[in-house]
Amino acid sequence: MPHRHRHTRAMGAAVAATAALLVAGLSGSASAGTAPSGPASDAPTAAESLRADAAPPALLRAMQRDLGLDREQAERRLVNEADAGATAGRLRAALGGDFAGAWVRGVESGTLTVATTDAGDVATIEAEGAVAKVVRHSLTDLDAAKSRLDRAAEDRSSTDAPVRYVDVRTNTVTVQAVRPSAARTLLDAAGVGAGLARVETSAEKPRPFYDLRGGEAYYINNSGRCSIGFPVTKGSQQGFATAGHCGRTGASTSGANRVAQGTFQGSIFPGRDMAWVATNSQWTATPYVRGAGGQNVQVTGSTQAPVGASVCRSGSTTGWHCGTIQQHNTSVTYPEGTISGVTRTTVCAEPGDSGGSYISGSQAQGVTSGGSGNCRSGGTTFYQPINPLLQNYGLTLKTTDDGGPEEPPPGEGGTWAAGTVYQPGDTVTYGGATYRCLQGHQAQQGWEPSNVPALWQRI
Repeated sequence: MPHRHRHTRAMGAAVAATAALLVAGLSGSASAGTAPSGPASDAPTAAESLRADAAPPALLRAMQRDLGLDREQAERRLVNEADAGATAGRLRAALGGDFAGAWVRGVESGTLTVATTDAGDVATIEAEGAVAKVVRHSLTDLDAAKSRLDRAAEDRSSTDAPVRYVDVRTNTVTVQAVRPSAARTLLDAAGVGAGLARVETSAEKPRPFYDLRGGEAYYINNSGRCSIGFPVTKGSQQGFATAGHCGRTGASTSGANRVAQGTFQGSIFPGRDMAWVATNSQWTATPYVRGAGGQNVQVTGSTQAPVGASVCRSGSTTGWHCGTIQQHNTSVTYPEGTISGVTRTTVCAEPGDSGGSYISGSQAQGVTSGGSGNCRSGGTTFYQPINPLLQNYGLTLKTTDDGGPEEPPPGEGGTWAAGTVYQPGDTVTYGGATYRCLQGHQAQQGWEPSNVPALWQRI
């Protein structure tokens, strides 16, 4: 909120070992294929690939405060979440259309559950150390039902049933409503039956969080205040990603120091909640988010964390706060209109935090959109995922990872390209081999498919 001045399966005999933070429960289905043998034993672990085993002290302290952990628990949680997401990524590819989502649970995220519609998949899931849950609906079916709900919501006022999401843990499409009758009306209009849906009564009425380091303040047209999401580049142009409701294309910005800063180059709201600002030569994009006490928290990539994972937010009003990811692919209706594809969290926020950074370990997750409650009594927030924003505007996330690219065999560069946003199931060629993407991320040098089995599976 700107602060106004004031997704036929073919299954291999065994599923290959781990891959990193899956977009557990993300929309879409992985392409079919036989899972090959796992990566070499000397390959980097998911935690090493995503630097989850080297989290910044400021992030760990915020997790301790907001999640009730000690330092060792916070450290183990981040490593477990990276490993769990990796395992879920390969299981998703192996299960194909049977896949019904995945999530972590436990104080240290020590338990990974993978849902399937086929009881014949149980042994495969358990062989990877995960808990298997056989359910009725595939993730593809749930996503399709939610899409029908979103279309129905476009044709009628749905502020009394403002939040809709695929809940992989309950295997339903959930509608949160102030008035249950409003949810039932919406479900009837969308043709979504009771077997697919769940209505949850809630008094929450989300609104946008109105009001170059992620989390720092900036002002729009010398009036409203929002927060920087993540510094980015577009070719030689520097700038930052933020929320679309913070400003329209052409609006000018100034920094927290009130020095002229830049101009909104693109902005979408409602529908989505994404924007980016190109800054002038006085401002330099850095690969950091502002942490507790003003300390730098490094950003090394944008691999999406799974449902149940910890996530922390930086904003110019309330600073650092942490919580957990509740659902991906959520739709929420604000008074100004409906936005889709956002992620719902238990992190608090207040006016002025809008546009600010959500980060899990060192992986950028998204920019603050809106929510309800506050940081005194607690609340629920939604963020616009960063990867679709980067893809939409052709931006490159600024990261601290400066590892050089691996040289492919002569004459075989392949179709993989740094800067491209890849989704689970996408296939590329690199070094004469074909690889399948296991989890959504923006590719970067050093993360070539042959280097990161946490993100890519050779097929």
